[in-house]
Amino acid sequence: MRLLVAGGEGVAEREGLTPFVASEECVVAWRMRIGQIEASPAEAAWVTRLIYADGVEGPVGIAGFHGPPDARGMVEAGYHVDPGHRRRGYARAALEAMLAVARARPEVRVVRATIAPANLVSQRIVRSAGFAVTGEQWDEADGFEIVWELDVV
Repeated sequence: MRLLVAGGEGVAEREGLTPFVASEECVVAWRMRIGQIEASPAEAAWVTRLIYADGVEGPVGIAGFHGPPDARGMVEAGYHVDPGHRRRGYARAALEAMLAVARARPEVRVVRATIAPANLVSQRIVRSAGFAVTGEQWDEADGFEIVWELDVV
């Protein structure tokens, strides 16, 4: 399977947004990231994009970092796959693509993922990628989360 993230090679010919990508659930993320880019245009290269997979019409989800690396060299990765396309490896492929980006950027030292305790599938994905639990946090938007991190240097 080859995964294309918007902004990458071959995406220009892809057309048609899916109801999931245009759903209120995703629109919240789009609005937040648009505001972030308007405030700091240099962050555009780091934030949420569309996930495309070969053989599938339209995007299968969204993925990206929450912003550029912080002073510690940490970026937070996030992904969200359309429920109609789950359990096919797209979240894992999106995470692998983000890890490849992180490893190619010398300013990135750590990749973080924050996951709700009930989201066992996502926890299995990050665990299989080598992430380890480093703590817990309360997120204003998402509630209680487990913090997972992976050193990429």
